[in-house]
Amino acid sequence: MHKGLLAILLLTVLTGCDSPNRNNKQSMKKNPSTPFLWEAANMYFLLTDRFNNGDTSNDVNFERNRETKPLRTFMGGDIKGIIQKIEEGYFDDLGVNAIWFTPVVEQIHDGVDEGAGFTYGYHGYWAKDWTVLDPNFGTSDDLHKLVETAHAHGIRIVFDVVMNHTGPVTEKDPVWGEDWVRTGPMCTYDNFENTTSCTLVANLPDILTESNENVELPSFLTEKWKSENRYEKEMQELEAFFERTGYPRAPRFYIIKWLSDYVSEFGIDAFRVDTVKHTESEIWQELYDEASLAFENWKKTHPERVLADIPFFMVGEVYNYGINGGRMFDYGDKKVDFYEHGFKSLINFDMKYDSQKDYESLFSKYDSLLHNELKGKSVLNYLSSHDDGSPFDQHRERAYEAANKLLLTPGASQIYYGDETNRPLIIPGAEGDANLRSYMNWEDLQNNDSVKAIHEHWKKLGTFRKQHPAIGAGFHKKISDNPYVFSRILETDKLTDKVVVGLDLMQGAKSIPVGDIFPDGSKVTDHYSGMAITIKDGKAKLESPFRIVLLEKTEE
Repeated sequence: MHKGLLAILLLTVLTGCDSPNRNNKQSMKKNPSTPFLWEAANMYFLLTDRFNNGDTSNDVNFERNRETKPLRTFMGGDIKGIIQKIEEGYFDDLGVNAIWFTPVVEQIHDGVDEGAGFTYGYHGYWAKDWTVLDPNFGTSDDLHKLVETAHAHGIRIVFDVVMNHTGPVTEKDPVWGEDWVRTGPMCTYDNFENTTSCTLVANLPDILTESNENVELPSFLTEKWKSENRYEKEMQELEAFFERTGYPRAPRFYIIKWLSDYVSEFGIDAFRVDTVKHTESEIWQELYDEASLAFENWKKTHPERVLADIPFFMVGEVYNYGINGGRMFDYGDKKVDFYEHGFKSLINFDMKYDSQKDYESLFSKYDSLLHNELKGKSVLNYLSSHDDGSPFDQHRERAYEAANKLLLTPGASQIYYGDETNRPLIIPGAEGDANLRSYMNWEDLQNNDSVKAIHEHWKKLGTFRKQHPAIGAGFHKKISDNPYVFSRILETDKLTDKVVVGLDLMQGAKSIPVGDIFPDGSKVTDHYSGMAITIKDGKAKLESPFRIVLLEKTEE
């Protein structure tokens, strides 16, 4: 971003001039009924263990105290830490309306040597027991409170789920058995079979999701339940599930039952599904059907806590799927449309490449794809994540541009924790994906003025996006090249939403053409500066130190 804008944003932080918090909170109070659309969501993705430590008493469990290489052990983040930040209004100020956090089910008790050093399952993707939370992350009471607190702020909860594999095998964590998992061969990813009927990496047992054979629970799991005095309860629930559904007692249906239980008990709004392409596509519809039923039942029994009458939502991680492929994912010898199997959205791995283009090329391209090839579906755009070693802005030198492109591109947006605070993505001493998973840099947000300025920019864009679903779900139209101005329009039976945005503008006096979006005499507000304007001669004229304008109709 230009140094001039950085300096001006810094001035805003230090003086409180044109405070975005003040303007945005007033605007939110004026228009509390802005409808939520998953295809326009502003989702915040965080590693549960790395975001905020709300309870230091649960930092060590199961004797997980072996020394590891940097950033490969539990660091204390937990569900209470997420609740704390919701209550403080951190997500409200960012315009976040959905939170996705890494899995919180019980992880393997030991760790493994991955070549990059000894590692524990701090990331949540090494399940040992799907039926209970890992004490490092919190308790069921904590999860209840998280959902209730998030819903009170109008925020949906996205639960990260894994069906493809168990955690690694260790001395403390036995293999589930050959009727549950395969332990080889390793995937080579050159065709469908070599991507689905294999293990992702060595010592990561692959669930036999294709099997319809009845299997018994592994003895270590039933013994564990007995020691925890919940064996009879778990077995009774399984019996009722299989009697109701008629499903065979095959591995995937046990896991589907366990995962959908989180929806029926806690009111989880959505699943983010891990390693989707490594499993037969048909099983995802089975998962969606059960989760949807659980969600509808939860809404019926908790009518006072229902945010809106919208269906359960599932977004999938089909690694290397991109919006440029349309609806299909190509295995090489087979193409699969995962949108036909329970998913309304897929994570878009093309965004970081497409964002190298200019604004208009990016915006118009995504507008065309989403309203044609992907009509009725969506993508979740991101620029950095927990396992993408080549993010858009690895050195954190383009924070303002990244915010503009992520939060103003058609589709849903995924803020990776620390995008908004320039959390480093290269950590001295760390190896591999550990670089992407440092602890949230709260101290920088408190003490570093340039980070404060970046954070203010993300807040202004995020709250604008949240208040205007047209940004993510509407139609894009360029109004002018110089200055670069565009509109977004969303019209449904229940909503008409229109905005005009100008980027890379001159500092000082500005004359922004608004096309036919706001007729002469219309009163509009620049969300970014807080200035009120009356449209005259088809233009919004204002003088502000910023190079961005976010025009919205002034609430009456």
